[in-house]
Formats: sequence, C-alpha cells, structure tokens
Amino acid sequence: MNRELPLEIECEAVRARLEAADGLVLIDCREPDEHATAQIAGARLIPMSQLEALLGELQDLREVEIAVHCHHGGRSLRVVRWLREQGLPQAQSMAGGIDRWSQVVDPSVPRY
Repeated sequence: MNRELPLEIECEAVRARLEAADGLVLIDCREPDEHATAQIAGARLIPMSQLEALLGELQDLREVEIAVHCHHGGRSLRVVRWLREQGLPQAQSMAGGIDRWSQVVDPSVPRY
C-alpha cells in the first residue's frame, strides 16, 4: 500500500473501484448546498472549508486509498495535496469532479 499514487484518478476508475467494494473511500469536498444539489451515492461529505477542523475524522483513513471529488476537480486537487502533507499519501483527486461523473458515469446525477 506504500506505492506512490498519481494525484488524479479518472471517474471511470473510481466507479469500478466503488462497484468492486475494494475499500476505496470517496470524499466530497464541496459545500453542503452543492452536495444537496447533486451527489454520488456513498460519498462522505467533508467540505473543504471544514477540512482542517475535521482532520481528526480522517485519521482512520491513513492506510486507505481515498478519492476526493468536487465540482470540476480544482478544489479536490488542492485538498488532496493538503491531505498528503497531513500524512494521507493515498489520497487522489477525481479528475473532472462530479460534473464529469454526471457526463461519463451516471447521467442521473444533475449537472449544475
């Protein structure tokens, strides 16, 4: 589990990993109002604005692979870099965010 992971992971790979139930944890770093508009089933909401305060909740994920998503992928990339600095080296950003997810994985997820 100590291999160096790329900073980003494709939506299709996230979907495959979630379907395989292989332990990947999906974190939504958007704000609650965005989450209310569109969400991916099983994603854990930890808003970027509250991340530092909620870091303790993530300590149990140090050895787990994490995919973080936002709207388009910019915030999640920043979050992943920060998480890696905090000792969570298995964090990756879902490229294209929930917008890309709704286009290539699940069109039932609303675009906004």
